Amino acid sequence: MELLDLIDPIRFRTFMLVLARVSVFLFLFPIFTSSAFSSQLKMGLALVLTLLFYMVVPVDPARFPKDVPTFGLMLGAEILVGFTLGLCLRTFLAGVQLAGQIIGFQVGFSMINVMDPLSGENVSIMDQIGYWVCLVIFLLLNGHHIIIMTMIDSFELVPVGGFVMHPALTPRIMDVAAGLFVNGIKISAPVIATLTFVNAGFGLIAKFSPQTNVMIVLFPVKITVGLIFFAMTLPIIAIITRDYIEPCRKLFLELLFYMGGG
Repeated sequence: MELLDLIDPIRFRTFMLVLARVSVFLFLFPIFTSSAFSSQLKMGLALVLTLLFYMVVPVDPARFPKDVPTFGLMLGAEILVGFTLGLCLRTFLAGVQLAGQIIGFQVGFSMINVMDPLSGENVSIMDQIGYWVCLVIFLLLNGHHIIIMTMIDSFELVPVGGFVMHPALTPRIMDVAAGLFVNGIKISAPVIATLTFVNAGFGLIAKFSPQTNVMIVLFPVKITVGLIFFAMTLPIIAIITRDYIEPCRKLFLELLFYMGGG
């Protein structure tokens, strides 16, 4: 009982709110979504970061409600802050995976999946190659530093218990989600265009030389050409990742500005 008396209720509630925001944002970071990291490790890292942040987080005691339901709503708002930021990051990586899925479908690898030892799921070969190339470049360009700096800035722009559902927030998130398809088409466009010409060429061959068994030759040619041009699209992934990281911090600050009330 004496130990419980030493716990300041305000600080404890602050710790729980900070933990909710940090843990959701951290768990949506691509590396930590893998099952290769144990739940204990993920939670331990979230607790360490929370201990570092909550000691310097400005607290307004007047914001804290005295009843449990209202505090639950405040906790949900903190989770929503972390989820919004993490969703924007996941959306960009999903665009790269979408490009891999499109390329795999065009090449003829749509039915060929491999078991990912990190997630334990069957995944497409092409989208996993693009995903890991994008993730490695993201880390090499210090994208993880932006994540940590964003978590720090979030407590300044959106104080604990100060979340506001700004009208401009939803359209901005929709614009970010639309970029998923834009990035997917940008990356996969060279392969799609090349294979379109390949199909057209073999279609002409089948038209002018009906005795030629086009299907036997078409599949290996499509696979060879698709893999060659997919390798040539990897620098495009590097360029798109670099162009994403540069305005990434500005995007996060804009979303935090809206969630803080504008």
